[in-house]
Amino acid sequence: MTRAIRIHETGGPEVLRWEDVPLESPRADEVLLRQTAVGLNYIDTYHRTGLYPLELPAILGREAAGVIEAVGNAVESLAVGDRVAYALEPGSYCEARVIAAGRLVRLPESIDDRTAAAMMLKGLTAQYLLRRCYRVQAGDTILIHAAAGGVGLIACQWAKALGATVIGTVGSAEKAALARSYGCDHPILYREQNFVERVRELTDGAGVKAVYDSVGRDTFNGSLDCLETRGMLVSFGQSSGPVEPFDIGVLAVKGSLNLTRPSLAHFIATKTELDSAAAELFDLHASGALRIEIGRTYPLGEAIQAHRDLEARATSGSTVLLP
Repeated sequence: MTRAIRIHETGGPEVLRWEDVPLESPRADEVLLRQTAVGLNYIDTYHRTGLYPLELPAILGREAAGVIEAVGNAVESLAVGDRVAYALEPGSYCEARVIAAGRLVRLPESIDDRTAAAMMLKGLTAQYLLRRCYRVQAGDTILIHAAAGGVGLIACQWAKALGATVIGTVGSAEKAALARSYGCDHPILYREQNFVERVRELTDGAGVKAVYDSVGRDTFNGSLDCLETRGMLVSFGQSSGPVEPFDIGVLAVKGSLNLTRPSLAHFIATKTELDSAAAELFDLHASGALRIEIGRTYPLGEAIQAHRDLEARATSGSTVLLP
């Protein structure tokens, strides 16, 4: 047995239950992982509410770091005692689990477990956004919504390392200062300023090459209005709710715009893709160009409060749950 945060029905944070769950032995291609740090992500709230349905009962969570305690007889690339991390694999809100060895990456000594849990899903997300959806080049100006969030802070630093000028939306003066310290050249307080007007002002009316939008419904139309001709809107989240259906002819009217709605799963679907993306992320961290902001930690058993704070936008940077 192990302890885990599990849901038996969808709803608010109160549906999260801290309870005993069975723990099986690893099969041939699996390992038994004792988890030391678990990442909290907004997608966890989508699963909890049923926006992204799960088969119930379900253990929440999509990323963690830990130490291997047993390996299946077909596992050759990993060994007992290895420190590893993963992203996007369902069921991370637990003290221990069995997981496919092929979905794990070995951690370098320079990255501790909490940092790994804070950076894997968000860092791999930033990698595919900036390197594979719209490939940011030196001299580009881009807009990142929620710039003081977990993905936002990583993306701001990564974009700066690539030579871009970064505009970002934030919800408070404190978050503006944080985003600026992590590479955001022009934080916009979206509660006080019209972000479309401010982006146009900052770009002398031209607009930006790309907008990275994890907010969804509240920012979608404005994000389109921030783009230059043939610019790219990368809509990768919906913290304010799903985007309403719209006439794609709008994209032509607003300047032959490009729109994509990507998912990390399609960018790390193979072991080769996963290892390549993780290596680029780890190299950026090792170079000193990437710092990971862990805003808060909570005991895993207090996931209810962590979810409440996340949805209230009371957090900044990454949040880590500790088994």
